[in-house]
Amino acid sequence: MDKPHRPVLLVLRALKLGDLLVAVPALRGLRRGFPDHELVLAVPGWLSPVLPLIGGINRHLATPGLDDPLPWEGTVDVAVNLHGNGPESRGRLEQLSPTYRIGHAAPGWSGPTWDDDLHERDRWVRLVNWHGLAAEANDYRLCPPEVSAPLEDATLLHVGAAHGSRQWPVERFADVAAVLALRGHRVVITGGRQDLLRATAVAKTAGLPESACVAGRWELDEFAAAIAAARLVITADTSAGHLATAYGTPSVVLFGPAAPEHWGPPADGPHIVLTDAEVRAGEPFAEVPDPAILAVLPGHVLDAVDSLEAHDAA
Repeated sequence: MDKPHRPVLLVLRALKLGDLLVAVPALRGLRRGFPDHELVLAVPGWLSPVLPLIGGINRHLATPGLDDPLPWEGTVDVAVNLHGNGPESRGRLEQLSPTYRIGHAAPGWSGPTWDDDLHERDRWVRLVNWHGLAAEANDYRLCPPEVSAPLEDATLLHVGAAHGSRQWPVERFADVAAVLALRGHRVVITGGRQDLLRATAVAKTAGLPESACVAGRWELDEFAAAIAAARLVITADTSAGHLATAYGTPSVVLFGPAAPEHWGPPADGPHIVLTDAEVRAGEPFAEVPDPAILAVLPGHVLDAVDSLEAHDAA
């Protein structure tokens, strides 16, 4: 006897890890709103290790981007555009002929008008709420990691960034690393495989042993576990900052082209944002660091660390 058809809720967010993490509150609202549906999440394949940390995701549809049709065969009962509101993302979902669409207002789509001046967590929660589903922006914490942390109580300096606009200078990271090591922190330099040269240079310049550089060594779920177990995270506006937010790990986050009002950690958490909005160029794909992140000096970061640890000790 055939099993009864389980309706499909397909959600598109074919972006990077930080983009996925700011959409967690909206995803949970969708999960609660459609408890009997199979929730299929269309995100890049490399994000697979962190999907169990969100909870409620039934199937991962590996989707590298929007260049090709979504690799889905079968019925889609509800299609949700958490990717954006451009014709590309809408078109890929429309090709699936869903029975119902959840997205922002556009031809063929009912929803709220797109608003550029919103925090990303608020943007997607607002969308879900408009469609009659309960979601809250403060529902961003991830489930406990499913793997053991490769180390605990370390101070992680995440030196990687996807574009030069968010890359704080190597020598400044090294200055911070050297001072914190002298203060007794177990300093570890993290990054992806593409960040190995930067990370190695930071460790060497700071006088740290080779073992302090772990860039490219950890899998994504191990990286998440290490941040969850860390003493402190210092990073540019990257996935490391979003993971620190998700686990309540104290963090110092340096912002360059992006506005922390749109992408930053919650104001009530153990997080400090450093930037200078007055000089921000705001070009995310620039090859050189944004003036807003260059305005942050090592002393500013060390003062922020002192503030976080004084608050923790109080």
